[in-house]
Amino acid sequence: MSSRTTRRIAAVLVAGAALGAIALPASADSGPQARRSHVEISDVQYDSPGYDNRSNRSLNKEWVDITNTGRRGVNLDGWTLSAKDGRTYTFNHYRLGGHETVRVHTGEGRDHEGHVFQDRRHYVWDNRSDTATLRNDNGRRIDDQSWGRHNGGGNHRR
Repeated sequence: MSSRTTRRIAAVLVAGAALGAIALPASADSGPQARRSHVEISDVQYDSPGYDNRSNRSLNKEWVDITNTGRRGVNLDGWTLSAKDGRTYTFNHYRLGGHETVRVHTGEGRDHEGHVFQDRRHYVWDNRSDTATLRNDNGRRIDDQSWGRHNGGGNHRR
């Protein structure tokens, strides 16, 4: 290989490395943004299996799962989960760890790891059509999940 060819190859490599160094931070950022937690409604059981008899057992088979897909924990204190008609559950002193899920049951019960209870005696979620909306403690919509006729059958929107 001639020295001229060697210099051209070196120049191309240097230019490519410089371009890569400029582009890399924007596309492959591993800083705080990449590690930030993301909380979402991951699943909804809106139609309690079996006969809807309003027993506590049946009410607690109606639930919404909230999942933190990030590595860092999130303080859910003051966050709300609400139905389209305005029925709302407010999280009280609950921290959702990284890569963890909490199940929000409709009926009565004692909160424990991974499970909280709305302590209601009536169903919250409409079996035919409804929207579950998760908001943070500032009232900002974080996620929602809809099902039924008003959205074409249960699309998950973010």
